[in-house]
Amino acid sequence: MKLKLLITIIVLSTFTIAKSINIAVSANVSYAIDELKKEFNSLYPNIKVNVTLGSSGKLTAQIKNNAPYQLFMSANMLYPSSLYKSKIAITEPIIYAQGTLAYLSNKKRDFNRTMEEILMDKSIEKIAIANPKTAPYGKASFQALKNAKILDKIKNKLINGQSISQTVTYSVIVADIGFVAKSSLYSPKMKRYKEGINWYEVDKKLYNPINQGIVILKNGKENSDIKAFYNFILSPKAKKIFNRFGYITP
Repeated sequence: MKLKLLITIIVLSTFTIAKSINIAVSANVSYAIDELKKEFNSLYPNIKVNVTLGSSGKLTAQIKNNAPYQLFMSANMLYPSSLYKSKIAITEPIIYAQGTLAYLSNKKRDFNRTMEEILMDKSIEKIAIANPKTAPYGKASFQALKNAKILDKIKNKLINGQSISQTVTYSVIVADIGFVAKSSLYSPKMKRYKEGINWYEVDKKLYNPINQGIVILKNGKENSDIKAFYNFILSPKAKKIFNRFGYITP
């Protein structure tokens, strides 16, 4: 009888100690999320962070269809704002980071030339870009091409990735060059690609700032663990990590 009681206490204690939270995270943050989780768990070792990655548009659709996420880190402010207006998010969107665009090739490119000269080159047959309908980085890429007055000239070369992380893969495997989140280029797997040789930052004047917003969702209401993660993402420690991955932080 005493043994059964002891086992019950141990099991109940395990459930009490081993807590978890479910967060939806824009694909561009996939390169920084492991470091963010590691730093968070150094502060809160008993909270397991379950992450679902995807394009912001698709994650928003899942959230609206009752996906069990408790917090959303979007690649823009539009999607979390819509969730807040619909009362699916319980906090107003706050900017946690500002992303930037780069174009990337697995081959050496002469980035002393203009973007138009590079993209119009005969050696460039396929250009990877994230789907602008669901991926804010794709929308920003389209805007940059349009403002540079070269979108119509290279439309037939474009191939769409469903998220910015898929577009990174396309850029180095399927396409000759691609528009990616600059943050992806600071991950350990991408360090072999060098600035000025394989990639170059897109002129920020060509697209609107990619302000990335965070919200707590109604599933995370009154959840102290979610609140802890939310506060951490807005903290100086998290900002240092974002900065290391090429983001601008408020």
